[in-house]
Amino acid sequence: MHFDSEQAILSFCASFEDGSFPKAQWTHASHIAMATCYLWRLPIHEAILVIRTGIQTYNVAQGGQNTPESGYHETLTIFWIQRVAELLAEMPVNATLLDAVRASVEKFGARRDLFQDYYSFDVVKSIEARARWVAPDLK
Repeated sequence: MHFDSEQAILSFCASFEDGSFPKAQWTHASHIAMATCYLWRLPIHEAILVIRTGIQTYNVAQGGQNTPESGYHETLTIFWIQRVAELLAEMPVNATLLDAVRASVEKFGARRDLFQDYYSFDVVKSIEARARWVAPDLK
């Protein structure tokens, strides 16, 4: 996922919010770009609420469900929010939203399995981890 302007990022986020972003393009990199957008503009505790609700709403808008076995995953969402927040904290003070989204997608967009470095179990398949935050047990 590549953005050429901040307006393109804002349009992407608006289409995520209204549920019209194409499901076929809703990739890990898209998740990272979306999280970066909210973390850039909001304190982390507010961003978590917006991202959580946004993903759940988007899933339903695209015909999916949020169940114990599918849809929204709390642990993975918080895990990725933390990684993106750490990256944003290292950004130069004059960085823009465009810089932040590009940096986040470049660093994490192709690393969807990074969580395996942090968890000794299959966090993706864990019903407990899907429902509530489970802290990493390796790192």
